[in-house]
Amino acid sequence: MLIADDLDKLIEILPNFIKNPLIEHDNKYNLVEVVMDLGRRPEARFPEESVYLSNKVINWIDLDQCIKGVGNFTGENRAGIERTLHRISCVKNRKGDIVGLTCRVGRAIFGTISIIKDLLENNNSILLLGRPGVGKTTAIREIARVLADEMEKRVIIIDTSNEIAGDGDIPHRSIGKARRMQVSQPEFQYKVMIEAVENHMPEVIIIDEIGTEQETFAARTISERGVQLIGTAHGNYLESLIRNPSLADLVGGIQYVTLGDEEAKRRGTQKSIIERKATPAFKVAIEIHERYSWVIHENIADSVDQILQGSNPVTQIRNLYGSGKTIIKKFYSSNYTEEYYKNSNNNNNGLISNQQPNTLELKRKNIFVMKKKICCIYIFGLSYQYMEKLVNKFEIPIELSRSLTQADTILGLRSQIKSNKKLLDIAKNQTKKIFTAGNSSLSEILKILNFILNFYGYNEINYENYAESKYEDQLEVQEEVRLAIEKIVIPKKHAVELLPRGLVMRNIQYQLITKYALKAKLVGKEPNKRIKIYP
Repeated sequence: MLIADDLDKLIEILPNFIKNPLIEHDNKYNLVEVVMDLGRRPEARFPEESVYLSNKVINWIDLDQCIKGVGNFTGENRAGIERTLHRISCVKNRKGDIVGLTCRVGRAIFGTISIIKDLLENNNSILLLGRPGVGKTTAIREIARVLADEMEKRVIIIDTSNEIAGDGDIPHRSIGKARRMQVSQPEFQYKVMIEAVENHMPEVIIIDEIGTEQETFAARTISERGVQLIGTAHGNYLESLIRNPSLADLVGGIQYVTLGDEEAKRRGTQKSIIERKATPAFKVAIEIHERYSWVIHENIADSVDQILQGSNPVTQIRNLYGSGKTIIKKFYSSNYTEEYYKNSNNNNNGLISNQQPNTLELKRKNIFVMKKKICCIYIFGLSYQYMEKLVNKFEIPIELSRSLTQADTILGLRSQIKSNKKLLDIAKNQTKKIFTAGNSSLSEILKILNFILNFYGYNEINYENYAESKYEDQLEVQEEVRLAIEKIVIPKKHAVELLPRGLVMRNIQYQLITKYALKAKLVGKEPNKRIKIYP
């Protein structure tokens, strides 16, 4: 791992009473930024701490000395030091005078992109998400170099803030052979994006900080012309983009759709639903929550569809360790990252952890292993989310589908399939295989899934996690009842409908409800029969 930061050039522009303590500081090579505000002491910020560099307060002369050592400030109040990656941002008062500076260290880190090199080789358009300062710009700078030098592609960088390739007319060496187009004013970024495609025949365009509707539209236009896009946007999760009106088109946009009665019944949803409007401008989304641990959505379209349908997309978590080894794990997403990263051993100090994962621990955490899907199953009369959870829990190599036309196999409750003549006719005409379960209990579903695997000549289900899964399900339904009663029914005096459950789980729920001395009754029909709790 090679790091180039030109730190001496940044320190050189600082006043002596700030420069000297920084030079002598033991942790100066991990410096994040230096903050200088008028009338306050200078502060150095590191990944783990912030320290004051002097007891002397900043005055106008100190600020002027720093300003003379940098280029001109843009409309975004940013400037840089020529031929470096450092960024100096200013704070102005109402008169337009500069009263504060943030001197942020820019680093070129070579070797970090091996974690996603396979995605780059597949010519996928990639969108990087993350909070400010997490390393998005550093990542796309290295991506530009790898694409231009190692993969020998024609790469153009749209460098609006001169943050990717540094200040000045000559770009920093960290971008390799990639070309850099500068933008005179931030609001003209979308025009330069289109100009790059029309005038310079790039194979790849790299854009930092897509943030407006015009830039989103330009990104879609470039994607439709067959150019590989690499871009960044502010937002911790893919869900953040879906909710953002300006950026929603990057992931296809959303629209309200009213379904017909039959279609709503077939899908098992209400008539008014939200669907993805168009094809996303990007193929892959990467959520960067830690510097060397990334969450990958391999197909944005599928992930967005699953999120809008209320289910949780399966993602990858890729960890890069100090030895250069990359570990890929499957993760079942739903605001997953907060809990995952709270318990994570990964560092957030800009350094790579040398701790190697224990093999048994990775096995328990369900390492991502590519398996060939033996069949595509349409679920009828059973909870789609429950089936999806079982398939992921036991790593069953089957694909579930909400569309009957795409499936080659039908699985449902025996009582409902026997009475549905239309479904039987479709299965007969299209030669689809039908498997039925007597009820929706866990043991019955696993039994029929095991039969399907045997039918297709595949190994039986590994039942090691059966008892654990059953216990987890019981805890889940009990927690659902407890939260509903203690958060809504008792304090707010509102009735609450619980999620649909099987007979065994409903009995567990009812026993807990009686301990609270509350009334409850069953509503709905199988497979959506559920308990309603009254205050």
